[in-house]
Amino acid sequence: MSNFINIEDYDASIHRDILDALTREDASLVEICEDRAIAEMRCYLSGRYDCDKLFAAVPDASASGKDPRHQLVLMMALDIAIYHIFSIHNPVKLSQLRKDRYERATEWLKAVAAGTISIDGAPPASEERQIAAQPFRIVSNTKRNNHF
Repeated sequence: MSNFINIEDYDASIHRDILDALTREDASLVEICEDRAIAEMRCYLSGRYDCDKLFAAVPDASASGKDPRHQLVLMMALDIAIYHIFSIHNPVKLSQLRKDRYERATEWLKAVAAGTISIDGAPPASEERQIAAQPFRIVSNTKRNNHF
């Protein structure tokens, strides 16, 4: 059970009455979907970032408006969790917006895992973990055209 996502975080992405209707006001379903979303994100991010530190950040109510969580990672986690919540209700009638947001989140995660996108401010994984995630990489120089 993760504390990375709070129930109040959903207010920016989905109306509370829709969330309650989808889960039938069962908070455990929301927590299960949150845990699944974070587990899915860990698969992509663990090779480059320290996921334990990244997802251990929790909002502090006494802090003066400064949220220690990375907002982009939080947004993607919410999109994935909401997709899983909608899938519980009726996967056939899933809205196109939710499908698009989920696909966008997974494409972003794939780009982060491939190294084409980096997460500014996220704690990097240890050097050993980064090497283990990508043991070798083959690169070459750009192709040259020689004209004689």
